[in-house]
Amino acid sequence: MHCLHGTFLSFMGFCSHASLSHVLLVLVLFSLAESQETHTRLTDILLRDYAFRCYHSHAKTGHLYAVRFPPNLSGIEATTARYRSGSLRRYGAQIKEFLLSPGTIITPYVERLIAVRQRLDGSSSVDYSNIPGFRLVSPLLGLLLYNGDDLNSTNPLLLDISSTNRPIVVDFSNVTKLLLPDVTPYCAFWDLEGKVRLSQLGAPANVCLGYKQGHYGLIVEEMDRGEKASKWKIVLGSSVGGGLGAVLLGLLLIALVKKKKRLKIEEMERRAYEEEALQVSMVGHVRAPVAGGTRTMPILEDDYSL
Repeated sequence: MHCLHGTFLSFMGFCSHASLSHVLLVLVLFSLAESQETHTRLTDILLRDYAFRCYHSHAKTGHLYAVRFPPNLSGIEATTARYRSGSLRRYGAQIKEFLLSPGTIITPYVERLIAVRQRLDGSSSVDYSNIPGFRLVSPLLGLLLYNGDDLNSTNPLLLDISSTNRPIVVDFSNVTKLLLPDVTPYCAFWDLEGKVRLSQLGAPANVCLGYKQGHYGLIVEEMDRGEKASKWKIVLGSSVGGGLGAVLLGLLLIALVKKKKRLKIEEMERRAYEEEALQVSMVGHVRAPVAGGTRTMPILEDDYSL
């Protein structure tokens, strides 16, 4: 189910639908836009506001709603859902790529909460791809939880989430870009303060494990141009070599089949020639060669002279 939103064509248009306190907050954030943390927090606030517009008095608890954005916000996808804190702790929840296991603790406690799952592609995730020596090879997946008791709040409280028993599972299997066979990605986690932490992939592959809300992505070590070209040459050479080997093997099999067929024909011709020169017949239960019969010409015993 998609939730409809007004068009966000300009900052002034956005201000006309917001309260004075909200406008002042956005102006302050724009004035500090040189810092990465401010950039990312501004994106989070914008996605939060669009997500909250999905809800009305008849919104279903635990139902996933796809958040729709205007065309000028390309590369951004979001999904939202509303939960009861007690149910979330007892049963957990599956929010697209995020799996919250039973035992998830929300602080401070609220009766209802709203989860906003984010997917940032391309230039939308540029603020998270500035790790020296690494590059982002997957969309950036984020999960943030807000107080959902008051749907009309202009600045809902950002909640804290932790999992004491089982980690938060983030599955990148369906969104990860194609990687080289010998490249092992790392999990990168950006917390709400913009700090990044790296960890190994979990099992199965392309799965990140975490204990906090924030943004997750897969990164690989950045190779220089020569090393990258060398690896691509190895991969390309292996592919070409394997293809040539398969072709040569096929030609060899064809040659062997033709030779076997030719020898069989020669053997049949040889046997036919021998049977024609020396006839074979059955003597009892044994095949035995026999000489061909020749008629003896008659000879006169007495000669008469005229």
